[in-house]
Amino acid sequence: MIDSNNIKIDKTLNLNVSRETIKELDSFSNSIILKNKSINLISKSTEKLVKYRHILDTAQTIDFIDKKDVNICTDLGSGAGLPGIVLAILMKPKKQGFKLIFYEKSYHKCNFLKEMARKFNLNSEIHQKNIFYEKNLITDVIISRAFKPLPIIFEIAQNNFKNFKYIILFLGKNGKKVLRNALKLWNFDYEEKKSLTSKESVIIKISNLRKK
Repeated sequence: MIDSNNIKIDKTLNLNVSRETIKELDSFSNSIILKNKSINLISKSTEKLVKYRHILDTAQTIDFIDKKDVNICTDLGSGAGLPGIVLAILMKPKKQGFKLIFYEKSYHKCNFLKEMARKFNLNSEIHQKNIFYEKNLITDVIISRAFKPLPIIFEIAQNNFKNFKYIILFLGKNGKKVLRNALKLWNFDYEEKKSLTSKESVIIKISNLRKK
């Protein structure tokens, strides 16, 4: 039986979250659309579908994030805060001290992220920096959506992070081919989760990454 204080955010995703969390996700959606008038956060064509195409799409990664060994998550090329802000909102009532770290080189997008972090009282660090120039970074999870291709994310993980446990990425219809090609140059284990918002997409969780 679902707690009366919780409601399903979506029948397909079956995420039980509080009404307060849904309120914050709705507010975040509205903030994206409003800000999208002045800076390019999401494609104009997806504004009417922002809750499904962006909020719910990123929320489904919570299955990989809500784990005992995950306390810090680093979002690369954060842009509009997808998935970082969504995950921070979802994790706020679940785990005290959970932190999201954002790397976004755009001044205006960084300001938007800072505004959202303040608005929703999120435990976060927001860096207006080019991730390629950062070194010796430490995190539990590296996550990225629509930033760089998988091979480049792997290179960033190896060259710019001193320590990490997992990499979580969104792959499109060529995801299987991308993974096969990556396995020619890298050794890694992975878990695969079919996207619940796109039949052609998958979400993968990479662990034990090492170059051949």
